[in-house]
Amino acid sequence: MIKDEVLREVARLRDEMVATLMDLICIPALSPDSGGEGEFRKMSKLEEVLRQWPFDRLERYDAPDPRAFQGVRPNLIAHYYGERGDHGPRLWILTHLDVVPPGDLDQWTVTSPFTPRLYEGKIYGRGSEDNGQSLVASLYAVRAFMNLGLRPRRTYVLAFVSDEETGNLYGIDWLMRTHPELFRPDDLVLVPDGGNPDGTFIEIAEKSLLWLKVRVEGKQVHGSTPHKGFNAFRVALDYACSLDRELHRRYSDQDELFEYPVSSFEPTVGGSRSDAPNIIPGEAELVFDCRVLPRYPLGEVIVTAERLVRETQERYRRKVKEEDLPRLQLEVLQRIESPPTPPDSPIVRLLSRAIRELRGKEARVGGIGGGTFAAYFRRRGIPAAVWGTFDEMAHQPDEYARVDNLVADAQVMAYLGLAE
Repeated sequence: MIKDEVLREVARLRDEMVATLMDLICIPALSPDSGGEGEFRKMSKLEEVLRQWPFDRLERYDAPDPRAFQGVRPNLIAHYYGERGDHGPRLWILTHLDVVPPGDLDQWTVTSPFTPRLYEGKIYGRGSEDNGQSLVASLYAVRAFMNLGLRPRRTYVLAFVSDEETGNLYGIDWLMRTHPELFRPDDLVLVPDGGNPDGTFIEIAEKSLLWLKVRVEGKQVHGSTPHKGFNAFRVALDYACSLDRELHRRYSDQDELFEYPVSSFEPTVGGSRSDAPNIIPGEAELVFDCRVLPRYPLGEVIVTAERLVRETQERYRRKVKEEDLPRLQLEVLQRIESPPTPPDSPIVRLLSRAIRELRGKEARVGGIGGGTFAAYFRRRGIPAAVWGTFDEMAHQPDEYARVDNLVADAQVMAYLGLAE
């Protein structure tokens, strides 16, 4: 009976949930890495709301970042205690405030990115699905308990963090490095930042993420006299081709847990520093996005990439004078490794039961190529599950969140706090 009462209360809060999500979409929260000022204004709006709610603890953890507004990237953690207070079992639900840039504004046809619009049961705007829907759902799952004067079986720990879209350096990564006492080995962790349209997919594994950048210094000269310089762009392309072939050859296993069952190694960003077609570029760089099956240690991939740097440079050593030798430098931009969550772990079993009881569907588990907060918990030995009900509009023009999904996901999150 208590479960039914809580679920009805979540449904009753539908209009409040829509209004809150639309209020948050109005406030851009772009990383300084994406040309924005960070999450401070959006966090201030959220904190203003939450300070009026009866959370047992509400704590801000600001990561210093001089590029951001007010010089910080804020992270907020809210506790609503369960039946046994702070000493009982805990359920973490982690969402992020930052969003990706709008992209081509001409591609937005329903509304402008930061002017939310409710249309045909969907809330349009940048950040509506990624990660606003889940953020608001987690809030109102807890709000239902508050309104009814009830305590859940588990303590809710809601985390609203910065910098998910550009590397987590000022968000969950910073929290775990500077405040490890916040996390317990027996915590249950839900990351509602991935899923499918019917809400039956539970992500338990992620490919390891590795971003590699190679920078080449040659000698810039006029396009008509290439023999007097050294084309850095040509060397960068040569290295990229060697790297692409070698990585695909050495790390070619398949794992059917993942929808795309092989590792991927994709050149994504790069070019020369030349600003005219008649200049032989003296500098160039290329970036590879590597999504590697967990069975392969990223250290091995980096060693392979470093070896090819030396081999590429050696090939040119035989062709030019030492003083004209191009210089290659490899940089690791990001490195995240994640062991899988066991499919029989408590959070996966609990989610599967919630989906079965509330939606009459059987969940399936699998892996993805993208990266989420879950990787940081898994590396600490804390199983985490990624789940949500999404039309998968994240990062696209006309991004939207379905209101029905917003409410239904909040009900699942409320169920997780009640079930044994």
